[in-house]
Amino acid sequence: MTSTYTFDDGFSVQRLGFGAMRLTEWDHVPPGSAAVARRAAELGVTFFDTADVYDLGRNEELLAEALHPYPGLLVATKCGHARPSRGEWVPLGRPEYLRQQAELSLRRLRVDRLDLLQLHGLDPQVPLADQVGALARLREEGKVARVGLSEVSVAQLEEARAVPPIASVQNRYNLTDRASDDVLDHCTREGIAFIPWLPIANGGHATAGGVLGKVAADLGATPAQVSLAWLLRRSPVVIPIPGTSSLEHLEENCGASAIELSDDDFVRLSASA
Repeated sequence: MTSTYTFDDGFSVQRLGFGAMRLTEWDHVPPGSAAVARRAAELGVTFFDTADVYDLGRNEELLAEALHPYPGLLVATKCGHARPSRGEWVPLGRPEYLRQQAELSLRRLRVDRLDLLQLHGLDPQVPLADQVGALARLREEGKVARVGLSEVSVAQLEEARAVPPIASVQNRYNLTDRASDDVLDHCTREGIAFIPWLPIANGGHATAGGVLGKVAADLGATPAQVSLAWLLRRSPVVIPIPGTSSLEHLEENCGASAIELSDDDFVRLSASA
């Protein structure tokens, strides 16, 4: 099992990434959040995921504070949602809004070019070609290095690929939620990075039955670590992005990259949910 994923332009990242959403809250940045991001990089994480609407830009600003100028790192961000209030996530894919948000992300991350800009879900009120086209134009202008999508079907992915090259797909996926199996299989065939969000299901791994607990005990690992190891084994294009605001949980998650599942363990886990 390879520990890295290489994009078409030759840039490689470690396949166990970090989701930064939990480092900030709606109205403040908890103390120690920057230290968690820096520790992730120290532990070898090279792929960081954020979004323009994570706490109205504070999340991007935190990553810039902690990691800029990002030596050897890839920072992925997203646009295409609005947050009118704390509990609302509203798709907003008008091209002028996507451009505005990309410009704000450039400013907050303190870069001239975004490493990876992903649509944060599709807006059903706007043609897909218009949404992806806005990101394609930013790429042509040199403001975006790579374009990605979130929460898409195989058909939507293929429709989008007719506009710019698509470097990544970010769908919800984990050991107990495999609704995107077909998308992952397609990404594997096409060599497109697949970034599962909610990779350990907010603790839902504990309900995967006795198999997960037994495998974890046999390996001297935690269920969360085994869940991540299963994802890494599932396909060479998978880049899980577990997120946490805890240094202890960060260390635990990063330990998953050292776990080697046997063929039997992988088969049993795959059949357990």
